[in-house]
Amino acid sequence: MKTTLLGAALLAMATLLFQPAWASDAPAVDRTATGGAQTLEDIMARQQQLKIDESFRSENLGNPANAKPITEQLGTRGGVSDSDVWRGIRYNQSDIKTQARGPGADVLIQDGGMPWYKLREGPMITYGGGALLGIILLLVVFYFVRGKIMIDGGPSGTKIERFKAIERFGHWLLAGSFIALALTGLITLMGRSFLIPVIGHEAYSTLAVGSKWLHNNIAWAFMLGLIMTFCMWVAHNIPNKLDWQWIKAGGGIFTKSHPSSKKFNAGQKIIFWTVMLLGVSVSLSGLSLLFPFEMPMFAGTFSVINSVIGTDFPTALTPHEEMQYANIWHSIVAFAMMVAIIAHIYIGSVGMEGAFDAMGNGQVDREWARQHHDLWVEEVEAKQGKGGSS
Repeated sequence: MKTTLLGAALLAMATLLFQPAWASDAPAVDRTATGGAQTLEDIMARQQQLKIDESFRSENLGNPANAKPITEQLGTRGGVSDSDVWRGIRYNQSDIKTQARGPGADVLIQDGGMPWYKLREGPMITYGGGALLGIILLLVVFYFVRGKIMIDGGPSGTKIERFKAIERFGHWLLAGSFIALALTGLITLMGRSFLIPVIGHEAYSTLAVGSKWLHNNIAWAFMLGLIMTFCMWVAHNIPNKLDWQWIKAGGGIFTKSHPSSKKFNAGQKIIFWTVMLLGVSVSLSGLSLLFPFEMPMFAGTFSVINSVIGTDFPTALTPHEEMQYANIWHSIVAFAMMVAIIAHIYIGSVGMEGAFDAMGNGQVDREWARQHHDLWVEEVEAKQGKGGSS
């Protein structure tokens, strides 16, 4: 539930950043002096992306009943001036006929492009990149303060099977594809700002095209790995009362204690559900981007959020706005996953003695297993004593 609420909060935050107009309203404007036409105040408010009532424009699209005779000026236009026509196009109220077909073909003007671009090139890079640098710096400091978590008394020298080959394959398929997606995604998002000044436009062009191709195709491996790991491990990641005891003890990360746990402790369960929930979300937004205009997600999502928490997010979105939201959300979730995975990589490698063996060759030291997963070791030994499989 907490993860769901956090996801909704992140979505609401991203939405407000993406369209600041929803966060504040422009003051009412008296248009009597202009006969209902727009004023300088209207123009300035739109430039500041303030929310204004534009019905005086969006509903002023011409009236065929006021058509002049064909012999008079504007008679052939049927009571519609050039300004009326362009207002109809601007507010997607015109009957557009184009040779190109598709969900986005009939929308000739939509004004979300620049806010999307500014958010993508500004706060997304600044805060997303800052989060990655921040977690890396935090882990470096933590390593020098806490040091490596060692096996008390040293390794026992005997091994116990921690993960089977199929489990390790699913894990590395998911992990390897995610790392590739993270790197290619960062190149695509940040390359113009950081790589072009270093390697030049031509080299970056080749790198960007290759990154995009890899990103789009490796995504299928990521989704397969997500499904595999969920099916194999979901039964071991159901929360139980032991998890609270593990959390209260800090998992032994900050102290020398070793709280009891089964195959997965509370920290691993948090990583599991973070990866599963965010992985599904980033996959859905990625599919929406892979198949433009075919998988709109946000109008329906905003409708549900509005009904639950009483917000006023827009529920009538053009196909282009759907794509812009999908792109921004895809980046936000990807950065959140990268932060979580960096912490996971640290604990599974340099942060804890013997931890990498679990996914390296599937065999861990028995004493390591007793310290970190004592109840699981008892279960395995009980099965082995009965002649069962470990």
